[in-house]
Amino acid sequence: MQTPDPWGGLKIGVATYTLRSLPLDAALKAMRRLDVRWASIKDVHLARKTTAQERRDIVARFRAAGIEPLSVGNVGLPVDEAGIRDAFVYAKEVGVSTMVCAPRPEAMPILDAMVKEFDIRLAIHNHGPEDKYFPTPQSAYAAARRYDKRIGLCIDVGHTARAGVDPAKAIRDLRDRVYDIHLKDISDTTPKGSPIELGRGALDLPGILASLRSIRYEGLVGIEYEKDGDDPVPGLSESIGYLRGICRPR
Repeated sequence: MQTPDPWGGLKIGVATYTLRSLPLDAALKAMRRLDVRWASIKDVHLARKTTAQERRDIVARFRAAGIEPLSVGNVGLPVDEAGIRDAFVYAKEVGVSTMVCAPRPEAMPILDAMVKEFDIRLAIHNHGPEDKYFPTPQSAYAAARRYDKRIGLCIDVGHTARAGVDPAKAIRDLRDRVYDIHLKDISDTTPKGSPIELGRGALDLPGILASLRSIRYEGLVGIEYEKDGDDPVPGLSESIGYLRGICRPR
C-alpha cells in the first residue's frame, strides 16, 4: 500500500540554516530522524570554497540520508561579474535548479545574463523592514519583472508579515515568479516580531499553505526555524509536528 502524502502535495523540507550550529553529519542525522525529504543547503553545510568533487560528495551524503537538495542559499551576491559567476558555478555544481539570493539592484543586468547562461532560477529573498533593497516580495518582484522569467522570489513569510504584507496574498498575487519559500512563525506581525516555533505565533500558517496549494506551487517550502540556534532540533521537531497536524488529510 502506498504511504499517504503527509504534506498534501507540497514539498515541505528544511532550510539548513535552521541547523547552522550543527556539523553536516549531525544535521543530516537530525533531518533523517525527523523524516525530512527536501532541503535548501546553506553554505555552513556546503562551503563556497569547495571543489566540484567535494560539492558532489556532499550532495551524495544528503541523498544517502534520503534528502533531496532543491536549492542553495541564502547566497550573498556581489555586484561584480566575476563574483556573481562564482556563485552560479557553485549552484550549478551542487546540482540544484534554484539559488536563493540577496542581490544588489544594480547587479540585475548581470544576473539576467547569468540565468540565461546557466539556466538556474534566482529566488530573491526579502528580509523585512531592515532590508533597504527588498523588504517585501513586491519590491523584489518589481525589480525582477523586467528581466528573464528565471529571476523570481523566495518569499520569507515572517519577514513579509513584519513588513506589513499578508504572506498568503503575496503568494497568490506574485505566483508566476515564486520559486522558493522560507516558512516560519513569528511572535507578532510588528517589525519587532521574533522567531518562534511554528504554530505558537501570529502567522496564519494554514492560510499560507492553502495559498501555495491554490497556485499549484512545486518548489521547496523550507522551514527556517531561527530560534534556539544552539539547540534547534527540539523546536524544529515541534514545528514539523505542527505542520503534519494541519496538513493531515481529513
